[in-house]
Amino acid sequence: MASEQTIDGAAAIPSGTGDEPFLGLLDVALLAVLIGGAAFYFLRSRKKEEEPTRSYSIQPTTVCTTSASDNSFIKKLKASGRSLVVFYGSQTGTGEEFAGRLAKEGIRYRLKGMVADPEECDMEELLQLKDIDNSLAVFCLATYGEGDPTDNAMEFYEWITSGDVDLTGLNYAVFGLGNKTYEHYNKVAIYVDKRLEELGANRVFELGLGDDDANIEDDFITWKDRFWPAVCDHFGIEGGGEEVLIRQYRLLEQPEVQPDRIYTGEIARLHSIQNQRPPFDAKNPFLAPIKVNRELHKGGGRSCMHIELSIDGSKMRYDAGDHVAMFPVNDKSLVEKLGELCKADLDTVFSLINTDTDSSKKHPFPCPTTYRTALTHYLEITAIPRTHILKELAEYCTDEKEKELLRSMASISPEGKEKYQSWIQDACRNIVHILEDIKSCRPPIDHVCELLPRLQPRYYSISSSAKLHPTDVHVTAVLVEYKTPTGRINKGVATTYLKNKQPQGSEEVKVPVFIRKSQFRLPSKPETPIIMVGPGTGLAPFRGFIQERQFLRDEGKTVGESILYFGCRKRSEDYIYESELEEWVKKGTLNLKAAFSRDQGKKVYVQHLLEQDADLIWNVIGENKGHFYICGDAKNMAVDVRNILVKILSTKGNMSEADAVQYIKKMEAQKRYSADVWS
Repeated sequence: MASEQTIDGAAAIPSGTGDEPFLGLLDVALLAVLIGGAAFYFLRSRKKEEEPTRSYSIQPTTVCTTSASDNSFIKKLKASGRSLVVFYGSQTGTGEEFAGRLAKEGIRYRLKGMVADPEECDMEELLQLKDIDNSLAVFCLATYGEGDPTDNAMEFYEWITSGDVDLTGLNYAVFGLGNKTYEHYNKVAIYVDKRLEELGANRVFELGLGDDDANIEDDFITWKDRFWPAVCDHFGIEGGGEEVLIRQYRLLEQPEVQPDRIYTGEIARLHSIQNQRPPFDAKNPFLAPIKVNRELHKGGGRSCMHIELSIDGSKMRYDAGDHVAMFPVNDKSLVEKLGELCKADLDTVFSLINTDTDSSKKHPFPCPTTYRTALTHYLEITAIPRTHILKELAEYCTDEKEKELLRSMASISPEGKEKYQSWIQDACRNIVHILEDIKSCRPPIDHVCELLPRLQPRYYSISSSAKLHPTDVHVTAVLVEYKTPTGRINKGVATTYLKNKQPQGSEEVKVPVFIRKSQFRLPSKPETPIIMVGPGTGLAPFRGFIQERQFLRDEGKTVGESILYFGCRKRSEDYIYESELEEWVKKGTLNLKAAFSRDQGKKVYVQHLLEQDADLIWNVIGENKGHFYICGDAKNMAVDVRNILVKILSTKGNMSEADAVQYIKKMEAQKRYSADVWS
């Protein structure tokens, strides 16, 4: 009765018309609150009940399934009847290329495969892969920087490092891409291979390690040749049938496409060159005007450029020690020559469309575009072709001897490998040279575009400090040009491109760039002493370091000793930034140790100077906890310097060799020992 009285009382409020409705406004409001509260309680209790049974993968909802289906490699595998997924961690494209080759070959062994970028996948779905019959996950992982995973593999690496998931039932194999001249050779692949086993996964075949300093192609095909029989044995599959070459992309010529829908060199977003907008990164580079492009060498026949790029208005920031990445373009004459050899109209508008509709990669490069643009902006036409390219080119030879030559070099026979080493690698033959010398081979230009790897950005250590030059980035680059055993002149893509980018009057000359952060850093405390070893263009980041230390001194701050070991051939020819270095010495900011290797009968290098300065080096890094930096050649100089340091620590610090090695590792962990090296 009480409830009835309440309703009646509410309904008795005058409505203004003399009518008395069954429910008044207050009733409706109260009813809405009650219904809403009940719904919230019901949904909340249901959520609590469901939470314990949630799997690691993101479950699709009835509201929106787009993101769930996009990053679900399990769904794609099941929908297309596949059981092989090949993940790649790649910084320069080689890991992705190897992954593609493995996935493509799987069909020979009744394992239909797909390539997957871990950055675009829900990697927690690895727990569900065992539900697919004869399933296998392969990881082609490059090690980058100071033993780090590549950008696109970082989240996956952190997940398996910090997580404690049960991967029992997951079949896997790992192939690593590294370089033996670097200290952390294949660190990522070695760790992932070991960690997956620790988490309960089943290793189907042994870890493969590729060495880019030697012949990573040979390492890969040798591993791959043993990998497939092991896979067949594991799953009880009969050996592979005859190899059938299958194209991954189909050609679509598009003469009717409007000009404003055609890519003209953009990395990702159409018209991003004309309509620049931040943030600027690897997929959206900033067009930086070149303010200065001058020669640093005074003679000797070689060339070293000092280039100043303006990043004013880009909102990009950098610190001394960071890298600037630049997207180069291929030489016009090489592009024209390749077009002639393939009998192609380079201005034809086309698209290459992935025949695998489940792949997230719809095109090998931005499409639609022209063959001229693809060969100029998107493809590595000066790279040494890998064996799978030769295998496919062989099919277009009309001369049987030439066909057999290419097939032999693409094989795993000892004779074929030896021929590939001498005729391709040692002779530095690129795709243009091969087609010039194998005269009966005339492949269609669209297949060449499918086979060639993507043109990658080139990275340079920034040779300036943002404290002094906040809106400019300085680059120090040696022009690459050499004669090959066949008598041809090969030129570096990026440095040739830069050499021709000379600012003229008021007309701006621009290059597409972005900043890549580095761990190569000055000490956080300016009073910490530092030792820098940088012969040749290895001086680049240290120029930025010294600029910064001078800037701090000019502000009246206390700055620790800065010791630089620099080397070049002759003082009169290739002593770069001579006047700047001498000026810093005069001001007391720099302690310079220079080695001019060819200015006397017996060659002297920075390594010799380091050996002579054992007491000084021990004083800085042993007694005063200073920082030690190396920049330059990884293969010889950096290895020698590290060995000398071990020797100095052993003798001056009264350590065993093993303890000296551990001391350096501890310095690395403390960020007191840093290397920015290349091979």
